[in-house]
Amino acid sequence: MYNIYEVVSKLKNEHDIDDDSLRFLLENQDIESVLFSEADVVRREHYGDDVYIRGLIEISNYCKNNCYYCGIRRDNKNIARYRLTKSDILECCDAGYLLGFRTFVMQGGEDGGFDDNEICDIVSSVKSKYPDCAITLSIGEKSKESYKAYFDAGADRYLLRHETACDDHYQQLHPQSMSLKNRKKCLYNLKEIGYQVGAGFMVGSPFQTIDNIIADLRFLQELQPDMVGIGPFIRHHDTPFKDFANGDLHLTLRIIAIVRLMLPYALIPSTTALGTISNDGRELGLKAGANVVMPNLSPSAVRSLYSLYDNKKHSGSEAAESLNLLKKQVEHAGYRVVTDVGNVKR
Repeated sequence: MYNIYEVVSKLKNEHDIDDDSLRFLLENQDIESVLFSEADVVRREHYGDDVYIRGLIEISNYCKNNCYYCGIRRDNKNIARYRLTKSDILECCDAGYLLGFRTFVMQGGEDGGFDDNEICDIVSSVKSKYPDCAITLSIGEKSKESYKAYFDAGADRYLLRHETACDDHYQQLHPQSMSLKNRKKCLYNLKEIGYQVGAGFMVGSPFQTIDNIIADLRFLQELQPDMVGIGPFIRHHDTPFKDFANGDLHLTLRIIAIVRLMLPYALIPSTTALGTISNDGRELGLKAGANVVMPNLSPSAVRSLYSLYDNKKHSGSEAAESLNLLKKQVEHAGYRVVTDVGNVKR
């Protein structure tokens, strides 16, 4: 019989935790109150009650890939495609800066319509106008040379979820043209260049097992990323996975807490997906150890078109212009939104 406090103690000394202890945490919902409380203590030791806000700009829903879970996959013919211009993106940053955002996250599909020169020009233009801000990119797998060019142009961070650390599971989620080996190579290239790097995975993705999740946690231990994105799988009606069940809220929250205890310095977002599967999902994510929120700065006309999954929230507290509503939610959870670039504290 496992003692939750002994297991948490092992978790804090991450290299002492064994797979059976991780399985105990992942499979038992009745230990959540202790697990979340311990995660919150560690989070406050490193970040106090600060919650960092990132302004999310979804720059394009074109994608060359055909991932089986994603609503903007290449073969989805039922979606209206868009691509923001440099002027559009700068206007988003202008609005965000006035609202208090000091990090801009430019996210999009792997869109060949943006070449490296255009990405570099956008990054350098934003950085030149707002030198006190951080720029995060999340635009997929690129060559090391491309990543270096973006970094030299002024990009500070890069988000690239590994999605699953098991080769067999990776191929169940992606077409044969994609490989886990290349995804991991990209993450290590980003670290070598000097980015603050974010990895992460979906919880409850089709065919996922507890063993897969344990492998994900072991990979995070190995990679030591600065940021970890953990969110539930949510199906999309225009994908091959349209009939699969959504990921479980409670398992997602337990994994957030586990990651906080394993990687106490990590920047962990309470994701839009959490807020989509539960009205209080964002607050629950913060209470489980998350310390970042990313409201949407994209032009309102395109927000519904960046449909990674069904019913994705893009209004209310998910919208950057409703920042006061978000602040109230964060305060209700026991924390406070701060205007800060919000770098990782290792």
